[in-house]
Amino acid sequence: MTGAARRESQATFLLLAVIAVAMAVLRLGMPAVAATATPALLAVASGVTATIVFRHAARLPCRSARPWRALGVAGALLAVGQTVATFTWGGPERANWGDVPTVLAVPAVVAACLLLLPPRTGRRIGSRVVLDGAVVLVAVALVGAVLLRDVMARTDGPASALITIGYPAVGALLCGVGLVALARVHDGRRPAAAWLLLAVVAMTVVAVSGALGRYLGSDATAVLTQTAWTAMLAAGIRAVDRDPGEPADVLEPAAGLPLLGFFLSTVSAYAAGGLVLLQVWSGPSASLVEVVGLGALLGLTFVRQLLWARDGARLTGRLQRTEAYFRALVSSAEDVTAVVDARGTVTWLSGAVRTQLGWTAQDLTGRSLTELLHPDDRDMVERAAAVLSGGRAAGLPATVRLRTQDGGWRDVEITGAARAGVPGTALRDGLVLHLRDVTERRSSQRELERLAYTDFLTGLPNRAQLMAALTRARSRAANGEAATLLLLDLDGFKPVNDIAGHEAGDHLLVQVADRLRANVRDGDLVGRLGGDEFAVLVADGIEEATALAERIIADLQTVRPAAGVGGYTDGLVLDISGSIGVTELHPTDEVSATIRRADLALRAAKAAGKSCVRTAGHAIDSAMGRRAQLAADLPAAIEQEQFRVVYQPVAGVEERRILGLEALVRWDHPVLGTVPPDEFIELAEADGLIVPLQQWVLRTATADFADLLAGGRDLKLGVNVSVRHVQAGCLAPDVAQALADSGVPPDRLMIEVTESIMLDAEDRLQSDLSTLRDMGCIISLDDFGRGYSSLAYLARLPVDVLKMDREFIGGIETDPRGAALVAAVVELGRTLGMDVVAEGVETAGQLHALRDMKCRYVQGWLLGRPMAAQDLPAFMAAFDPAVFDTRLPNLDTGVHLVGHAG
Repeated sequence: MTGAARRESQATFLLLAVIAVAMAVLRLGMPAVAATATPALLAVASGVTATIVFRHAARLPCRSARPWRALGVAGALLAVGQTVATFTWGGPERANWGDVPTVLAVPAVVAACLLLLPPRTGRRIGSRVVLDGAVVLVAVALVGAVLLRDVMARTDGPASALITIGYPAVGALLCGVGLVALARVHDGRRPAAAWLLLAVVAMTVVAVSGALGRYLGSDATAVLTQTAWTAMLAAGIRAVDRDPGEPADVLEPAAGLPLLGFFLSTVSAYAAGGLVLLQVWSGPSASLVEVVGLGALLGLTFVRQLLWARDGARLTGRLQRTEAYFRALVSSAEDVTAVVDARGTVTWLSGAVRTQLGWTAQDLTGRSLTELLHPDDRDMVERAAAVLSGGRAAGLPATVRLRTQDGGWRDVEITGAARAGVPGTALRDGLVLHLRDVTERRSSQRELERLAYTDFLTGLPNRAQLMAALTRARSRAANGEAATLLLLDLDGFKPVNDIAGHEAGDHLLVQVADRLRANVRDGDLVGRLGGDEFAVLVADGIEEATALAERIIADLQTVRPAAGVGGYTDGLVLDISGSIGVTELHPTDEVSATIRRADLALRAAKAAGKSCVRTAGHAIDSAMGRRAQLAADLPAAIEQEQFRVVYQPVAGVEERRILGLEALVRWDHPVLGTVPPDEFIELAEADGLIVPLQQWVLRTATADFADLLAGGRDLKLGVNVSVRHVQAGCLAPDVAQALADSGVPPDRLMIEVTESIMLDAEDRLQSDLSTLRDMGCIISLDDFGRGYSSLAYLARLPVDVLKMDREFIGGIETDPRGAALVAAVVELGRTLGMDVVAEGVETAGQLHALRDMKCRYVQGWLLGRPMAAQDLPAFMAAFDPAVFDTRLPNLDTGVHLVGHAG
């Protein structure tokens, strides 16, 4: 009901109360005025009530609104009747035309009661409900006959007699129909039916007191009639307000209220019978109508009592059969079914209690189940008791430890929990638990777990248990609890197996396990990973763990294989020691990363001479540790752009100036400093990160180069590419995109590839290089002479420039054979129509030897070191061409003659 409808009802109740008080005041204080004012006030009250009922019925669906529309029609008829009575009133002892609409309101009220019943599919009223209604109808009619005995004798016409007798009879009929409606209506609509029955009772009071008033004419009966009238109207409004409507998903109503119907009919019968007896005892004898009515009432009540007894006997038999079935069911089950009350006390047991729980049913009943459980398991009963409040029992099935009658313990599984009793009744407290003895099964499970998580030789936890412990320690580390991992590897264990035999090796491993157990503290975990590798999980920081590792190393130096084991001689001495790697657990690292760090520290310990301890901090400085850290940090470095591009000049010997630049990438590591490309390019290729790295280099280098071209510089830019970039199939599109974004002309860009590409991706390389060359790019073969490629590739691939590796240049001043090889490469390039660039030129002697060999392009620290893009303009402006003029006095020119001669 909406707030507006609620306020309308409250205002109407107030109006009805005011009208009731006003009518009582007029009746008692101004009887003459009350004769005409009372019908008018009742007409107003009835009209307003009819309007409110119609308005509030409109909020309900069509079928649900039908009973209240009928009730509204009844209210409208009452309003019409009282309006007519206002103008045709002839005194209380005479009938008037206003009684006609009032009588017609009765069928409308009956229709309202019947329309409140469920649809035909669920309208089986039943003989007991009909009988209860009949008892109430006869009882009310009998009460009316007793009260109106003298009234009938004083009526002065058939119309008045009919009204005097008809009103109480109609009231009796309405009470019976209202009781039937209350008994058979759906549970959701029962409050509305109760208010409608109250309105019907008030209407009956109006009818009986009105009939008495025609005879007595007293003020009391008049006030009672008027008050009952307004109460009837208020109950009708309350009935429509309490109706939620016909439920859409329920066709068959609930089983009804036989107890309520039986109670009302019994009370009505006894009240009517008592009234008749009181009337006979205090006055004249009973009339024939009263005797017949009393007999009918007693007969109906007797039949109803017989049916009640029959129903009780039938229900008792059904209950006994159901209980027998239930007892047979629970007694034949393997589980023990126990019922405990809200305090945890056992109230009922069934099943093999002695076999399953170690108690007799008699001794266990009345004991607190919670007190018999292990202290660590007592919360399970509380969790199972959640079903009492409508929740779910969390964690079931669960295993608890139960103390037996002889003081031992059994593992008992709680397989299920349910609520005992009937909700809404006195039998609502209680919890049903299903219990089963699983001691043997749990023992087998624990043994299997021990075998699965224990090393069979040493009895230590194995790798699986250690990994689980590391996972738990990592979670605790997130809460601030320090933990450290030690990895131990025995030094000198292999000779024990090879010389003394595997039995001696096993015996030695058992000794080491015993020493480790003796050295660690409570709370530390010692495990064997396999072979001669052990691990210790220390519940402390790295300083305490390192000190423990030092003690372990010192203790292991005294371990010796026992004499006579495995058949080796007593005089054989085998030295055994250990190396330990230490690392602290970090909550952000995976367990596998922690183990890798500890393994790196262990390798560093072995590399340091064995029988020592190294932490992960020491290991990170070793080559393997550095490589591992670079590999781990590389993805984030690419994402965060920790790289920078530097440029090394390439000079023309004949032009005597800087003609080009080679883009070189550097990694500015936040911990290790500047990392050269020789260290991370291979890692990027192995981890599949080279393509995004070189895409970034292409974008950055072409953008920087575009700024130099905008300043009027006549230069070319060389960028190295990897074989993985070629194999990825996106080299040509990446180059085209970089050129388009920067605006650099394609003929200014030189793509430098290494010899190894020709072996690893020849087919793809030839296609991509042809595409790049068609775009206008220059193709350069970098580090020529370092690899093992065939010279036949040079004739097939679209190469424009050969760049000799620096290893060729290093000895050309003093090594005639090396100088001859360089001269041959220069001549080869000239013959194939390729420019030759000499890399690694660091001395003036190298420069002039190359100039004499007719090598036109040189690159190296003599001409300029790699520098940032912002330093290039100043460098090129200050470049001194005189570097090409300086000659060494003792240069061996014969070398060049040999080179030219081949």
